[in-house]
Amino acid sequence: MITEGLSAAELLRRIGPRWAEDINAHRDAVVRCYTPLLAARPLPGLQIERAIAYGPHPRQVMDVYLPPDLPLEPSTALRPLVVFVHGGAFVRGQMNSNEQVYGNVLRFFARHGFVGVNVEYRLAPEAPFPAGAEDVAAALRQVQALAADWRADPQRLLLIGHSAGGSHVASLLCDPRLQGQRPPVAAAVLISARLRADTRADNPNAHGVRAYFGEDAATLEAQSPVSHAARLDVPTLLAVAEFENPWLDVYAAEFCHRVGLAQGRIPPLICVPAHNHTSIVAHLDSGSDDERFGQQLLDFARRLSPAQPRPS
Repeated sequence: MITEGLSAAELLRRIGPRWAEDINAHRDAVVRCYTPLLAARPLPGLQIERAIAYGPHPRQVMDVYLPPDLPLEPSTALRPLVVFVHGGAFVRGQMNSNEQVYGNVLRFFARHGFVGVNVEYRLAPEAPFPAGAEDVAAALRQVQALAADWRADPQRLLLIGHSAGGSHVASLLCDPRLQGQRPPVAAAVLISARLRADTRADNPNAHGVRAYFGEDAATLEAQSPVSHAARLDVPTLLAVAEFENPWLDVYAAEFCHRVGLAQGRIPPLICVPAHNHTSIVAHLDSGSDDERFGQQLLDFARRLSPAQPRPS
């Protein structure tokens, strides 16, 4: 499929429902398409503090995006926080996939007055389950320890995870084995998250699931975030792309259903039209005419209430 030279909208239409036929090639094409668009959208006054350590491992680092010195909300002297956890099928991926992606997500929020944090974490098989979620917890503790230096409010923290990063976020929020490690979180967003540890033949990332969750099929159910969805106790928005990696949209719906059965109300679930598993995050802050999902994220983030104390 020829994808070079197409506009972003044309590229998304060209790939469309064929996304899953070659996820890696289509992902690369999407990233190549959006990178120059993102590079053309600098944010004057933005400050980025790179590679702040939150642990001893080389991948236990984070970048912080400090917004321009815009007027603060009248009701507070502190800015809200957004922490983003990237994907990569548990075995690959970086917080800076290139010079623009995934920093674009944090720059998008910084453009609107948030302090943004981009988190790296250890990968499988070196760091199997639940290491990813444990790294997110450690990063959050460091974020909240440093928040005052950034004029940020540690109690108004929105935690966002994409793909495998969404799995780590959901595990930290819901798995009872991790609750003692979880710092306060005001709200969460799970974008195209892998919420079930499946090794189906039609899962193109089944090898990553095995590398992170293990080879024992008997443990996959207990380690799947969806199995613990009923324990979700923070406001959460879920989002999937119209053209998604196989089954991720199904698992998002299953997660919402289980929350709904336990709590009597499902969390909001958005299907972002025309987008795919990569463009759902790569298009943020690109200056395209398609601003619907970005606005939905902002609307959700702006409703943040301070995190409530959790039972000890």
